[in-house]
This record gives sequence, structure tokens and C-alpha cells, in this order.
Amino acid sequence: MGPAKLFTISADRSFADELAAGLLAMCGDDPARLSEMLIMLPTRRACRSLREAFLRVRGGQALLLPRMQPLGDVDEEEMVLTAPAGSASAVDDLLALPPAIGETERLLQLSNLVLAYRRKLAEAHDSLDPIGPEQALLLAQELARFLNQVQTEGLSLDRLEELAPDELAEHWAATVTFLDIIRTAWPAYLDGAGQIDPAARRNLLMTAQARHWRENPPDHPVIAAGTTGSIPATRQLIDVIRTLPQGMVVLPGLDRYLDDDAWDHARTDPSHAQHGLAVLFQSLGIDRTDVADWHCAAEETPRAARTQLLSDTMRPASTTAAWDRIDHLSADAMTGIEWIEAPSPAMEAAIAAQALREVLETPGKTAALITPDRNIARRVASELARWGIEIDDSAGIPLRQTAAGRFFLLLAEAAASNLSPVALLGLLKHPLAAMGKSPATLRRDVRNLERVCLRGPKPGPGTSGLRSAIDGRLAGRNPPSDTAAAQARATLDLLDSRFATLLAAMRPGEAGAVQADFAALLRAHIETAEAVAETDTTPGADRLWQGEDGEELAAFLSDLIPSAHLMGGMSIADYAPSLATLMGSRTVRPRYGKHPRLAILGPLEARLQHADRMILAGLNEGTWPPAPPDDPWMSRAMRREFGLPAHERRIGLAAHDFAQAAGAPEVILIRAAKEGGQQTVPARWLERLATVLERGGLSNLLPAKAPSVRLAWHHALEAKGKTRPVAPPAPCPPVGMRPRFLSATRVETLMRDPYSIYARSILKLEKIDGLEEPPSVADKGTMIHTALDQFVTRYAGPMDDAAVEELIRIGRDAFGTAAMANPAIRAFWWPRFVRIARWFVAEEAKRRETLEQSLTEIRGRIELAATGGPFTLYAEADRIDRLADGTYAILDYKTGGVPKKKDVVALNSPQLVIEAAILRGGGYDGIPAGAGVSQLAYWKLSGADPAGDIVEIDKIDPNDLADEIVERISSLIEAYDREDTPYRPIPRPELAPRYNDYEHLARNREWAKGEGADGMDA
Repeated sequence: MGPAKLFTISADRSFADELAAGLLAMCGDDPARLSEMLIMLPTRRACRSLREAFLRVRGGQALLLPRMQPLGDVDEEEMVLTAPAGSASAVDDLLALPPAIGETERLLQLSNLVLAYRRKLAEAHDSLDPIGPEQALLLAQELARFLNQVQTEGLSLDRLEELAPDELAEHWAATVTFLDIIRTAWPAYLDGAGQIDPAARRNLLMTAQARHWRENPPDHPVIAAGTTGSIPATRQLIDVIRTLPQGMVVLPGLDRYLDDDAWDHARTDPSHAQHGLAVLFQSLGIDRTDVADWHCAAEETPRAARTQLLSDTMRPASTTAAWDRIDHLSADAMTGIEWIEAPSPAMEAAIAAQALREVLETPGKTAALITPDRNIARRVASELARWGIEIDDSAGIPLRQTAAGRFFLLLAEAAASNLSPVALLGLLKHPLAAMGKSPATLRRDVRNLERVCLRGPKPGPGTSGLRSAIDGRLAGRNPPSDTAAAQARATLDLLDSRFATLLAAMRPGEAGAVQADFAALLRAHIETAEAVAETDTTPGADRLWQGEDGEELAAFLSDLIPSAHLMGGMSIADYAPSLATLMGSRTVRPRYGKHPRLAILGPLEARLQHADRMILAGLNEGTWPPAPPDDPWMSRAMRREFGLPAHERRIGLAAHDFAQAAGAPEVILIRAAKEGGQQTVPARWLERLATVLERGGLSNLLPAKAPSVRLAWHHALEAKGKTRPVAPPAPCPPVGMRPRFLSATRVETLMRDPYSIYARSILKLEKIDGLEEPPSVADKGTMIHTALDQFVTRYAGPMDDAAVEELIRIGRDAFGTAAMANPAIRAFWWPRFVRIARWFVAEEAKRRETLEQSLTEIRGRIELAATGGPFTLYAEADRIDRLADGTYAILDYKTGGVPKKKDVVALNSPQLVIEAAILRGGGYDGIPAGAGVSQLAYWKLSGADPAGDIVEIDKIDPNDLADEIVERISSLIEAYDREDTPYRPIPRPELAPRYNDYEHLARNREWAKGEGADGMDA
């Protein structure tokens, strides 16, 4: 074989376009000869790129394309059909090959072996916790990945024990013991099933292909193109192809500028861009001089100087002393290259999007963003949307993040949680949910269901729990309307019918126990998904399985269903996480491009193609190049001894991808200087490039000394005009709409934050409870108030230990069964209540010596004359005691904070004083007007040590305070009966309420940065 069988296309040329042009030139005047060729490429994406290149080279003219296939996809039928009569050997080997095991079956069976190993280990070690199916699947994925590496490199697992000698750490020895799963148990399973691992079968197929061609050379051209021969089986096939009569090998980006010494070092340095080619040449026994330039590629492009610069930049670390002798660089080396350091990842994405958008101003010009960082890719796609540009990310979207995948998982989560509000709303608000109605109608019904029974404390399980929640809301304060409740119950009836199959499959047993067969759950899950996706006009199957994501979900389930029985039984809690883990490796890629001239590509997808402008983003250490992964199985020394390639080989491949992409006509290099507030480290290639430019006297081309105009463009694009701080709202509704009655607590709100009264009483806006809210401090106060009210009202016996026991019993009823089942309430609130009960009974014993009567939870009101009409002031007192001297004491139970005495005296916390005013005005039944008040007191019930405390408002006559508060409130009402009096938020910042449900509506944080409404600093 002559050296003309090996070719290369330099990095400053588009590999796919040059390859297509060369193949067409080989056909001469007969383009039909092209269809006789077999082109073997590294990936399916490379085949697609070459097809597109043929169209570009031919200007879109019709053409019979050659056969194109990935190197690992051997055509078994062709081998059998083209074998001469009487020829055996390779064909016999091929026919003897067992089928490859499916990826899903492989993963599930490996997870079973992991679980079996773990159970055996747990029996020997009582302290070892068992693992669930999800963890087993994750471990199985790592085992499968490791097994693929071993088989790809053509290694044997027989030497595993030798990798953990006594001097190595004990956990490495344990790891090797665990790996025995794939050394003994896994081969036994494959033998029993009559199957073989995919990677092992691919290697055997490639070996059979090589042998077949060696014995029966094809009578048509065979070209291996774009590969660096990174795996042994590929190198073997390349070796055979180059010996075929019509065989050729076209290599990507051979560096002809490296000196021989540097080339030798590249062979031993896996992080070097040329390491793969150097190892291939060593395996083939050839030299770089044996490789010719492809077709017309011997002519230098205007970017040849750049290629040489990149060669110097990528020089092996051990030979970088040669940088001191650089004298061949010219400014032309950086022609066409922009180098931008963005302040943040967000700005990096914005500049990349801007550079892509700019290309569209030139007809026919193309551009591509190349990055391994999916976050940057998503951000750039989002930025382009501002110009109405839809662009593909060739890496695709994980199936579980697509509409169909997320819907399927949400259904599993909702059913597994027994229709808990958060999971249920996540499902029913999904665009694919319809349950036999139009999606818009279901959204309306779901919003009603949410208002009626899903907000607030978590209801009981299932639809029965939701129905009980509806009954509870109807019996409580602010009940929903009968119509809303009836509609909510109808929605629950619909849930019962649509979820019946899946809930029935999940019903047997208690959560946490092995209770359901995975295969049965999966069948019920699919049936329910179609039932929930059905609309009033379209069957659920037609909606769920359509589109790229629906088809990929269907393909995933088609692979999973035949092997689902291998999962056996599992707890309901494990079903959704296990399904998500199984779905994790699936990706939905766009079938057709969204934009003809713009693309987002990963380094692998971009390996063999150039756009007119290539934007290389994410050029930071740890991103591009990637950080070496944590190996869960072997240390570096163990990998080296075992024969696996060093993790640094990934860096070498990334370096080759970088050099290939950097050879495009226009190149923009972008990195973010900071991420998450932390300084980032530039990619090593950028650091090296800066050093080479400095040594070559071209430091003026560095980004710090040549700032990009694109940063200025970005700032100009984002620039905003001078903004004025928003003024505090000052609504002035008509007097007829203003409230004519307020509670004591709302009067305090009117004093401290009038805007809240406007929002609540005039706009009728109320805070919506959260979903699955835990019991709040207010709930605790309600429970304790209820218990004390019932005790004081019902218990007339002596205040002794029996009284304490009775109060504790009443408290248990007041807390309720559901609350007592809550671990937080049982562990924290209940012990505090028990201490409060003991303290309360002791205080009550002392108090009853001078007590004639106690009135609890008593409502009262008085009417005040005002310009706008009578104004009603009302309050509900926790407790009013009539004392032996005929005066009254007003008590308020506080389970939270207690107002300061000075605030009560200054009437800034007027609740108790208002209750005294209502009492003196005869507003409470059974208490005569004009009665005297001798005591105002807060009973602070913390349950701590001490459990309670009495804070009495002393040193001032409560009756005087009561008279004063009536005058104060009358003046306040008169002011708000004027139409020009606005309801401002927080007129006195020092009296701002501790809790404010309406501050976001008043936009407090915006206007409070400047001057307040009255000129005071807010």
C-alpha cells in the first residue's frame, strides 16, 4: 500500500465540505459513481453533516449520495450476501454471534444484581442500611458505563483482584469485590439469556468486518473519514481499510507544524490534541510524512498562520521552552479571531446571541455556537427569542424535561402521593391534562378546586381526604359558595374515574412496603396517562404520543415494557423516582432544524463541520475542557495498571475539538470572568494562547488590551433611560366605598398601614393560603385559645391536679387527631401546652379568690357618630372577668409577641383599650354601660420556662385610656370620611406592622428607597 491511501484535512478547512468536494472530484464527469462508495464516519451526526455538505458543494442540485454509516454500525446482511461461495471464517464468526442485550434489560438486570449483592452484604453487616430501586439503578448505570469502557478497550476483567493489593486502601479492595458483579454474575446471566453486551458485540462485528474485507476486498471504494481511531477496534478496521485496493482513510486536523520531539511527547500525553492521531500512527506503524493532503487541501488558506499559532499553543507541556524562540508569528495569525471576556455567564450568553443575530444581516452567511455547557446553550436560545429567532440545540432536551416526559412523571408523582395538593396541581395544570374536557375548561375547574380545598393545611389522602377538606371549609369561617363546592366535588368525581386504574394498582399495602408489581404499575400508568390526556374531541393517545417528545416517550416505554418484570415489586414511594432514573438517559433531539443558518452544537456535533462564524463559548477550566470525572471504581494507578485510558484523554479530545472549531473563517472566543460571584479560571488553551502571543510580540491582541466592541453594544442594547422612583400609592376611593365597621385589630391596621385596609376592605383582596402549609403560629394560638375558653367556661371545680388533667384532656381535643399526628406539633407544641396548662391552673387558683364571673370569647360593639354615617367598632375579647369589687378586668391571651406597655399607653397598640371602650359603652351583653375597668392585662403563654407571664398595663387608669381611644378613633374616622384622604401605606415607618400581607401590592420596597410620602425617609 502506498502512502497515498492516508489523507488529512487541516483544521483551517471545513472537514465535511472538503471531503464532499474531494469525493465529487474523484467521480469526475460521472456523479453516479458516488453512489458506489461507502463512507464510514465517527457518528450518525457526522453522516448528516456530510449529506448537508454534498448539497452545499453541489449548490442544492439533486445527487445520488454514497452510502454513509457510523464506523460501529457494521452491515451484517451485506457481509453475508457479499461473501463468496464456500467462504466461511468471518461469516461463520458473524452467524455465531449472539444478539446484543437491550439497554433497558441490561440496566434492570444489573440493578437486580446490585440489590442482591447489597442484601448479602447487609446480612453480614447489621449496621448497613438497605438501598432502594432508584439507588440500585444509579449504581447499575455506573457499572454499565464502566463495563462499556472495559469492553471498548478490549480488556479482560479477570485481573481485578490484582488491582487491590494489601497496601492499597481498604475501600478500594471493597470496590473490586463489588465489581465482581460484572466479572462473574453478569456473564453468567448473559450466557443463560443467550445474549452479549452491545460494546462487546460491536467490537466483534468490527473485527469480523475487518477480517471479511481482508479476505474478500470489496469492489467499490471504502473511505474511513473523520475518525482519530481512539478505540482499538476502530484502529484495527482503519488498518484494514487502508490496505484495500479502493480503500482510503481521511484524518481530521493532522498537525504538520509540530516538530518531531513535540510529536513524540504528544504520543505519551493524553491531554494533547494530537494524542489520538499519534497513537493511531504508532499502532499502524506509519509516520506523519505518509499522510497526504486531501484533494486540493495542499493549497494554503488565509488562515494557515492561525493554524500554526494554534499548533504552538497546543504544544506539549514538556516542550513549551520552544515558546522562547518563537519568531514566525504575524498579526495575520489572529485575523478573524475575537476574544471576549464577559463579566458573567448571563452576559456571555447575551454576547453570543448578539453575535449569532448579527450574522443574519449578511445573506447566506452561517453561524454556530459551540459549547459543552447546556446552561449557556439554553440561555443563548432564550436571548435569541427576543428577536423572534428559534434555534436548535443539537444536544437536545432530556426527555423528562419535555412536555410529554414531565406529564408522565407528574402523573406518577401525583398518584404516588395519593393526590397531595402540590403534586395534583402540578399535573392538572399541565397543558396535556384535560380529563375528557377542553383544556381551558379543566383549568377553570382546577382553579376552583384549588380555592375550595387544596389551599391551606394538607388534606387527608386521596379524594376522600379532599372531600373532607371541602366539608371542613363549608363549616369554617369564610366558606365557599354552594356552587363552588358542588363544582369541586364534581371535579373529584372526575378524578376518581380517571385515576381509578392507577390508584387501584397502588392501593394494596401501606406506603414504604413492597406492595405493587412494577410492570403492573407501568401498564396502569400508561392507561391512566391516556385517560387524563383525553379531551372532549381528541383521544388521549393521539395527544400524548405525538410530536418529537411524545414519540420519544413512546419509544422509551416500548423498550421498558418487555423488561419491566425484571423490576419485580417495589414500594409506591420508589416508583416515580425509579421511572425518572430510567428516563434520565433519554434525550429528545430536533428532527428538523428551526433555523437554516444558525445552530447550537456541542463539540462532538461540531467536530467535522465549519460555519462562517464559529462562537466558542464556555472556555473556562472545568467546562471546556471538562474537569476529570470522579471515578467511582478505580484510582488513577488502578486504571493505569488495568489498561484503561487516563481521564485526561477527554481533555485531549476536547483540545482537538477546540483546534478544529478555531480554524473557521471567523471565530469568537468567549468566557465568563466570574460565575456565582467567584473568579473563574480561563481554559488552559486561552492561557497558552495569551502566553504564545506575548512571547511572539503580539500582546496587543489580548482581550485586556483590545476590548471588544460587542461589550459596548451589549451595554447599549440593555441601557435604560433614567428611572424615577415610584411614589407611594395614595388611593382615594369614594366615601361610599369606605368601610363603616372595623374590628379592634383592623383599627390598629388603619393606624399603622391604611393601604392594607384599602386592599382588604375596599378591593376585597385576601391572602391565599399556601399549598400543604404546615400548621402556623396562628393555628397554635387558635388551638390554645379554644382549650382555655372551654376550660374556663365548663370547669367549675377546684384548681388542683384534677383541673390540670382536665385542661390537658380538653387541649388534646382542641388540637385534634390530625394535628397530634403531626410530628412537629407532637414534639414541640404539645409539651409546651402541657406546661401552659400547669401554669394556667396555678394562676387561675389565685385569681378565683377575687373573681365573680368570667366571660370568654365574647363579641361586643359600639357605634360612633361620623360625617359619613354611623361607624361600628367591634371586638372579640378573649376574656372579661367581673371582680368582687364590681369592676371588670380585660385579659388577652398571647401565644406570640406581647405589645409593649408604652405602645398600649400611647394607643399605638389599642386592642385592649378598644375592648375597654366597648365595655364602658355597654357593647357587651350582660355588662351595663358605664361599668368601670380596673385591669388591662396580657397573659403571655409561651410554654417555655416560665410557661407564662402576666403583663399588666398599670400606672394609668384604663377608663381614661378608653375615653381617649374613642376620641382618637372618632378623629380618624372623620379624616377618612373626607374623599381627599388617601389610604397610604405605612405613613409612620416606626409603626410599621410586623406582618403585612399587602406590602408587595403597595410596592413598599420600591418607594421606600427614596422619600416617603410626607418627606420623611422611609
